[in-house]
Amino acid sequence: MTRLTDRQPPPSSPPGPRPPGPAGLRPPRPPADPALQQRAWAALMLAVISLIAMMMIGNVRRGVYVVAVALVIAVIALWLALSAMSKARRGGSGRPRGVVLAVVLGAIGFVFSAFVLAGFAIFWPQLTQYSNCLNGANTVSAQQACQQQFGNSVSSEFGILGS
Repeated sequence: MTRLTDRQPPPSSPPGPRPPGPAGLRPPRPPADPALQQRAWAALMLAVISLIAMMMIGNVRRGVYVVAVALVIAVIALWLALSAMSKARRGGSGRPRGVVLAVVLGAIGFVFSAFVLAGFAIFWPQLTQYSNCLNGANTVSAQQACQQQFGNSVSSEFGILGS
């Protein structure tokens, strides 16, 4: 009769040549093509420009155009980054450096621009009235009155949207 201690343990891996590197890991992929790397860096720069453009809204009337351009730039950045990732995967190379950050920043720029553009579309009459009021306000108390009027009109708009 055999005892448990008399048996040979089963082999942990089949005999034969092992892949180089630690057990269970794939060999590293070759670096990305320089053209894909340039595409990834361009996407990253455009995504950053899109976010910086959102901070440049000073005038309400021109702000719509700034937000629209920031939205288009974010879409272009996302397209460049995602196409660089897919071409690298199809080519069997590694992801270009910075492409994941470009996707994240481009998506943030896209979502933020879309929300602000929707806000401009919903509250355009109130924003125009506020801008006109501020242009005519010469004192701090007049500016505060404009802000109060804007707050009241936006809250009434939320009341209309809620019902």
